[in-house]
Amino acid sequence: MTSTRVSPIRQRFQSFLDRVGDIIRGETFVYIVKRLLQALLTLFLASALSFFIIQLAPGNFLDTIRQNPQISEETINQLEQQFGLDKPAIEQYFLWLQQIVTQGDFGISFAYQRSVTSLLLERIPATLLLSLSSLLVTWAIAVPLGIIGAVHQNKVVDRVLRVLSYIGQGFPTLITGLLLLYLAQLLSPIFPVGGMTSIDHADLTPLGKVVDIAWHMILPTIALSITSFAGLQRITRGELLDVLRQDYIQTARAKGLPENRVIYIHALRNAVNPLVTLLGFEFAGLLGGAFITENFFNWPGLGRLILQAVTAQDLYLVMASLMMGAVMLIIGNLLADLMLTVVDPRINLSEMN
Repeated sequence: MTSTRVSPIRQRFQSFLDRVGDIIRGETFVYIVKRLLQALLTLFLASALSFFIIQLAPGNFLDTIRQNPQISEETINQLEQQFGLDKPAIEQYFLWLQQIVTQGDFGISFAYQRSVTSLLLERIPATLLLSLSSLLVTWAIAVPLGIIGAVHQNKVVDRVLRVLSYIGQGFPTLITGLLLLYLAQLLSPIFPVGGMTSIDHADLTPLGKVVDIAWHMILPTIALSITSFAGLQRITRGELLDVLRQDYIQTARAKGLPENRVIYIHALRNAVNPLVTLLGFEFAGLLGGAFITENFFNWPGLGRLILQAVTAQDLYLVMASLMMGAVMLIIGNLLADLMLTVVDPRINLSEMN
């Protein structure tokens, strides 16, 4: 009786081991491991270069404190020892690196006297929320309009869309943010001037809190989306036009296939590859692309925090933000490569560098 009960369990366990073995030996797994190992070297070199470039700036965080006559030299010396600023730059770097590898700790913020990791974790959700909403709005509008422009090339609708894209690209986030702030003041209280929540946010129902945050997101999202939308629309239009001129598209039309099938099945599938790559780069910028907008609209995200850290020469907070951006860039590129193999099975990961 025991052997008959154990046998199915062993079979299932063996089947599980076989599946795991297939995954490990698979092309995708090998490619991911290879890229992650390369990423470790990239992160090491990027962190070392960033650390020593920051050190080239004159002075440090304690220079501002030294200007205060009420703070004694003894206190400043204690702070130097506490932050490790009394050591040579190369020793500071390797102590910081050792702390990350052994403890997962990015150090203490000079200005906030708190763990850098806890500070970043507090601000990341707000920045991600704003960046993801901008990404969704941009792609949901720009890609369809780019397709419409390509399908109706040189017609009235295409010319109007091209003019809009030129106007959008001519307004950087700096100008767009200022104009939207001015508009918010004119239309107040229709649009909030800044912040992420209203004064009475804590007293609202759960649904009311969601609506309140969404209401505050409208103008920052528009400010972030306009320039990206204009560029993405033009790229989509250009890529689709290139594909529509190919011989196999003309052949598909000659066979009598419906135009919608030719465009959305044959043409768009081949035009989407550069867009997938672009999406990978935009993913990399999710945590760092809202600096100007967050400062204009008083949004409590990473942008304001990191800008203040750079101004104050808060070394470890600046380094952690730079490493976070590098990690997002690596992950974004990796995801883009994997998505390319999904949308275009002809792509071989083993041939990609």
